Amino acid sequence: MSSIKKYSILCLLLSLSVFILFSSQAKALDNGLALTPPMGWNSWNTFRCDVSEVLIKEMADAMTTTGLKSAGYEYIVIDDCWQVGRDENGNILPDPDRFPSGMKALVDYVHSKGLKFGIYSDAGRKTCQGRPGSRGYEFQDARQYAAWGVDYLKYDWCYHGQQDPYESYAIMRDALAASGRDIVFSICEWGSNEPWKWGKDVGNLWRISGDIRPCWDCTGDRACNGIMQILDLVSELDLFNYAGPGHWNDPDMMEVGNPGLSLSESKAHFSLWCMMAAPLMTGNDLRYMPPEIIEILTNNEVVAIDQDPLGAQGYKFRDFGDTEIWRKWLQKTKDGKRQDAFILLNRSDEPQEMSLYVEPQAFVRDLWKKKDLGTFKNGVYKTTVPPHDVVMLKVTGLTFKN
Repeated sequence: MSSIKKYSILCLLLSLSVFILFSSQAKALDNGLALTPPMGWNSWNTFRCDVSEVLIKEMADAMTTTGLKSAGYEYIVIDDCWQVGRDENGNILPDPDRFPSGMKALVDYVHSKGLKFGIYSDAGRKTCQGRPGSRGYEFQDARQYAAWGVDYLKYDWCYHGQQDPYESYAIMRDALAASGRDIVFSICEWGSNEPWKWGKDVGNLWRISGDIRPCWDCTGDRACNGIMQILDLVSELDLFNYAGPGHWNDPDMMEVGNPGLSLSESKAHFSLWCMMAAPLMTGNDLRYMPPEIIEILTNNEVVAIDQDPLGAQGYKFRDFGDTEIWRKWLQKTKDGKRQDAFILLNRSDEPQEMSLYVEPQAFVRDLWKKKDLGTFKNGVYKTTVPPHDVVMLKVTGLTFKN
C-alpha cells in the first residue's frame, strides 16, 4: 500500500474519532459570525473553472474601486477548480500554474485591500468538478485554511455517496472550530436534505435550492432555477422562521448584471434577495460593470434592508397571481416606531397597477427613487409597476401586524 493511501486512511480514522468526541458535546453553532447576511463576490457564476490568482487579485481591486467595498461587500470567494491534488502528507495543493505564488500570498493580497478571503471545498471525496474533496481530511484542510488566513468556506455536496449530510457538515464545523481561526461556514447542500431544519446547528448559511440561472422565469429541474423559480421555492418552503443573525437561508449567489437579465430584472432580483435577508454574493465580472449595475449593487438604502440587524426574513404578504407584495419586518426606530419594507413585484410582461394599504399616519419612502413619499390621507399607496420590475418601499409607523 502506498504511503499516501496509508496516510489517507489514517486521516479518515482520525477525523471520525475526533468527530465522535466533538459530537458527544456538540451544541448549536455559535461562532459569533455572520450576524448579518454575508456580502461579497464568488467566481463560479461567471468564470466556472477559469480561475487564477490574477483574476482574484483583479476582482479584489475592482471591489474597492467600484465602491462595492464601501457599500459593505467584503468577501472575495474562489469557487471550485483552484485545487489539483494532495502532497505526500495529504496537504491540499493549489494549481501551481494558475496560482504560482501560492494561496497564502493571494490571501495576503486580498487582506491588504481590507477585504476577506473565501475558499471552496466539498464534503465528498471529490468536488463537483472532480477535484480533491475534504472527506477524510476535514481537520487537516481546516488547519490549512486557517494557516492561509481564510475567512469563509463554501462547502459543497458532490460525490458524497451514502454520507449523512448533518454528520458530514458537522465534522467540518468542528474542524473549523478547532482550527483557531474565525471562518464563516457556508453549507452548499442544495436543499435536498432540508438543511434549514438542521443548518442552524452546523453552519452560518445554507443553500435552499439548486444552482441559479441568469433568467427571470425559466423552466428546468431543481438543480437549475431562474429568479422566479427560486422565489417561489422560498415561499413554498415557508423558510421565514429559520433565518436570523448568524444563520441564513441562502437562495444562491446573485446574477445581477450577467447576460440573460435585463436591467429591471437585475434590480428586481437584487431587491428580492435583500427582502429575503439573503447573503449578497454577487457573481458578475466586477471589472467591467456598467454604472447602472454598480448603482443597483451599491444602493445603500436597499442594502440596509438586507443588513437590518433584526435579521427577519421577508415573506410573501399578498399574492395576486401576476403581482405579489412581499414584506420584511425591520428593527424599530430609536423612538420605538415600527418599520417595514415592502416590495410590489410585477412578474408579468405588461405594466400593472398595484396598491398597498399603509394606514393614514404611516410615512412612506421609495428606496429606488430615494425619495420621501410622505403619508397618504386614505392610507392607500398606488403606483404602476413596470414589467419584470419592483417598487420597493420603507414604511414607518404602521400598527397592523398581519
